[in-house]
This record gives sequence, structure tokens and C-alpha cells, in this order.
Amino acid sequence: MKRTAAVTLKGNPVDLKGRALQVGDAAPEFSLQDTGLGEVTLASSAGKTRIIATIPSLDTSTCHMETKRFNDEVKNLSNVEVLVVSMDLPFGQKRWCGAEGVENVKTLSAHRCTDFGSDYGVLISGGPLDRCLCRAAFVVNPEGQVTYVEYVSEISKEPNYEAILAAAKS
Repeated sequence: MKRTAAVTLKGNPVDLKGRALQVGDAAPEFSLQDTGLGEVTLASSAGKTRIIATIPSLDTSTCHMETKRFNDEVKNLSNVEVLVVSMDLPFGQKRWCGAEGVENVKTLSAHRCTDFGSDYGVLISGGPLDRCLCRAAFVVNPEGQVTYVEYVSEISKEPNYEAILAAAKS
């Protein structure tokens, strides 16, 4: 049975491609592009706890605030890497990070392929944000198992930072 997350944008239902991940699932492997155009995979950060935050675009106010918050919070976490994933091009992500002084999180682009979005159940299908990623957060332990999942029910809202950070610390 296909399980998808229930997500809205300004109260309107959003269709997502892929199966919603659950706590206990193995985190799907991925190949994303960093701001230097290098390939980053889940295995690239093996041995660390990963917070994977998906966002529609760094150029929106909520995504901006979320990424800045994670950039500040990760300084207080040991052996944790924060990956902020969007469909923004790596060039735009690099420009944004430079302008905002963001250097503690890795911004990654899923623009080359929609597999990441489908595999994590975050790819928006149709509507004004077609092919963008919905707002979600996943905590993946050093062994690659998902220990926390949040599909933010309203894309324009921020995630539950306290729960995400607590999951990353445990």
C-alpha cells in the first residue's frame, strides 16, 4: 500500500510523489550536487547523524529562516551533519550561502534528477510548486536508519526544530 504524507500549501492539498518514509526505514541512498558541483551521497557522511531538511527554495522567507536556524543550531551538535536539500541550482545556493554567511550546513541541489524527491516522498507533483520539494525533516542515524520523520503539514510553516534536534542528539 502506498503511503504518502498529507501536505498543504496555504490550505490547498499538495500531491506528492513517492512513499512517505517512516521511522525505522533504511534511508534511501541519493546523489545530489553541492555548491561546488561535486557529488554528495548519503554514504558521504556515513558514521555521522544526519539531519536532512527538504525545502521548496532558499529564496522564500520560511526556507531562509529554517536554513539559518539549522546553521546556528548545528554548531551545538557533535557528530551531526545538516543537509538542506532543494531544487535550487547549486550556483544559487552558493550565492545565497555566501550572502547569508551560512557555512555550517550543506546545501544540496536535487535539480538533476527527481529520484531523491520520490525516494523521500517529498517531490511535489502539479500546482504552483511542481517539481519542488515539500518541507520535511528526517534524522538518519550513523548506521543509515531513519529515526525521525516530519512532513510539515503546511509547507509555509517551519518544522518542529526542538523535536528534530532532540532526535539528532539521541
